[in-house]
Amino acid sequence: MAEITAAMVKALRDRTGAGMMDCRNALVEAGGDEERAVEIIQKKGLAKAVKKAGAIATEGVIHAYIHSGSRVGVLVEVNCQTDFVARNEAFRAFVDLVGLQIASMSPEYVRREDVPAEVLAARRAMFREQVALEDEKSGKKRPEAAVDKIVEGKLGKWLTEVCLVEQPSITDESKTIGQLADELTARLGEKIAVRRFVRYQLGEGLERKAQDLAADVAATLAGAG
Repeated sequence: MAEITAAMVKALRDRTGAGMMDCRNALVEAGGDEERAVEIIQKKGLAKAVKKAGAIATEGVIHAYIHSGSRVGVLVEVNCQTDFVARNEAFRAFVDLVGLQIASMSPEYVRREDVPAEVLAARRAMFREQVALEDEKSGKKRPEAAVDKIVEGKLGKWLTEVCLVEQPSITDESKTIGQLADELTARLGEKIAVRRFVRYQLGEGLERKAQDLAADVAATLAGAG
């Protein structure tokens, strides 16, 4: 069996954020193979992540991201359980990613539980109306059960688009932001969760006044006279 040195343990800890003993045990199990040890930690960690789901995370950071050109800005709070993890490079990298994700993909909520009941009801009504218009156009009315299934499917798709944790990551579309948070929870041994965010876009909500060049010229000339 390969000798497990302190340097090997430290390298694995720096890479995964796992505890020293966990890193040593993983290296022993992997026969000194660092890549296999990383896999072992991730597999064991993901099981721990389920147990961490109910943990209270009150530490973390409030991160400000300003997109190139200063036309979009984001404030986001990402929580962990200790200030030690809040300073971890992997945690900080995840926070940066979340800021960029919000700026780029414009989510409206963190998770589907945050969507108000009245918003869900309005969306269901809209999707039901779409289905009714499709039936009217085709001349074939679908059974109510089929309509319900279609409406719920449309609603589910919409929720994956507007809920941050369900959006595919802009850096790895095979994983959602929620899955990346769970993986980080597994690696660092603490619950990692996005709590809230605000996204600002320059001019958002303001009605741009239409400029009537001819009227402006006429007013200027009248004033000059």
